[in-house]
Parts: sequence; C-alpha cells; structure tokens
Amino acid sequence: MPHLALVKKQNLSSFRRIAIGTWRTTHDPSVYGSLLLRMDAAMDYRDRFRAATGRRLTVSHMMARAIAACLAEMPDANAILRFNRIYLRQRISVFFQVALADAQTGELDLSGATIPDAADKTLLQICDEFQARVSTVRSGKDTELEGSRSAFKRIPFFLLNRVTSLLGFLLYTLNLDLRWAGLPRDPFGSVMITNVGSLGLEEAYVPLVPYSRVPLLLAIGAIQKTPMVTDDDQIEIVKTMKLFATFDHRLFDGSHAAKMSRMLKAWFEDPEAHFGPIPEDEQ
Repeated sequence: MPHLALVKKQNLSSFRRIAIGTWRTTHDPSVYGSLLLRMDAAMDYRDRFRAATGRRLTVSHMMARAIAACLAEMPDANAILRFNRIYLRQRISVFFQVALADAQTGELDLSGATIPDAADKTLLQICDEFQARVSTVRSGKDTELEGSRSAFKRIPFFLLNRVTSLLGFLLYTLNLDLRWAGLPRDPFGSVMITNVGSLGLEEAYVPLVPYSRVPLLLAIGAIQKTPMVTDDDQIEIVKTMKLFATFDHRLFDGSHAAKMSRMLKAWFEDPEAHFGPIPEDEQ
C-alpha cells in the first residue's frame, strides 16, 4: 500500500503546466509588502466616471494608470536583469491577469492582457483597450496567445522546466524578437496586476514568475469597511483596500517602495487631481 492515496490529475490547463515548469527552488529574491489605501474618494470617482462615460471603470484600471505613473517617476525601477546587469525598459507596459475557462476541458485557466505605454494613456483609453483585449482573449481569437497555449499543452512534463527557462533566456537575456516563431513581443510588461478582491479574497501575495522577468507584482484585495481614527481622535467608518506587492530585491529596494506607497496613496485619496477630471459623456 502506498504512503498516500493519490490519483494523477488529468487535463491540466496551460497555466498549470507553465507553473510546474517555472518554480524549482526556494532560493529567490522576493520581498513582500502591503499597503492600506483609503478608497472613499476613489470609489466615488469610479461611480461618477461610469455614469458619465458608460465605461465599466474598475480599481484594476485605476491601479494600472497609477502604478505606471510611479514607474515613470522611478525609471530605474522599470528594468530587467540580463547577464547580471540591470537594463532599463524604454516603455511602461502593464499586464493584467485574466481568469478564463478552457473551452475543451472546462479547467480554470489564467491568461492575460497587456496595456503598452500605460503612463501615456487616460483611464478612458485604458478601459477601452483592456475591454477589447480581454474580449479577444476570452473568445479565443487572440491568435498569438492561443498558439502559445496550444504549444505548451504539447510539451512533455519532463521538459517544462527547461522550456520555460529557455524561453526566458531567449526573450529577455538574449533579447531576441521571436514574433516569427509565434511569441509576442514583451507579453508580460513592466508590472503584473491581479485583482484577488474580485474573487472575494481580502489578502493574497503572489509569486514572482522567473521566466517573465517582471520584477513587480501587485495583488488588489477586496474593498472593506474599516473603522479609522481621525486626526481629532474620532472613529469613523471608511472604505479601505489592501494592496499586496511582491518585488525583486535585485531591482527594488526600500526607497522605491516608500516612494511608490506615497504616490499610490496620493492618487487614490485625491483621484481627480491625479487621474484627471471626469470625462464628458461619451455614451
């Protein structure tokens, strides 16, 4: 009789296969931190934005624009490592993780949508571009993505680690343009964002993905009603949200995290001053 009663799982999603091929040891440079954001003004801004434009603005869209502004202010944090040297990115792209079901197996899978040059775009542009990208991904019409997912499903399990390492080496260490082979240019961007609050989770720390070479991951928690002490020692109930960050200590340090925290608090506590006035009605 075996030590454990086990049965081999069948029909693994492409993401699960990629995950198996990615993490091999506990020796990594991850640093974790959380930030409590007051969200009353941001939620009011979101609601007025939706009413004025007809667009479904979300906290994820707002976070993408705000974190892109942070990276624009700290260009040395918008970087990757190549041959143990730091190289600064010339563009700021934001990757959103998107949940979808595999059309054939029904397995929950993870995919994504990347918004390039997010620091140069308005919230309206980010909303529209994100919606278009996600619709394409979920409908299976993203030819590059579908080709990559299908290819990963054909890779034998014993080669997964080597294949993901090889892809990271070719795309980022050697910095080769492999679009001719069906691999999109810079598919993961400068920072990854996942909204775990939309799944009902209040807290979550997400792991770095080595082959993507993305040094910063943000997990957005659920919005909560929280008692808070005011400056005059009164208690009031306010809306808050926890943001959970994982970053590569080889590229980020405490000074980066401190500046990022200050900027994000400013953007979400006074959204009109930073995201801009509510757009005119464009329905």
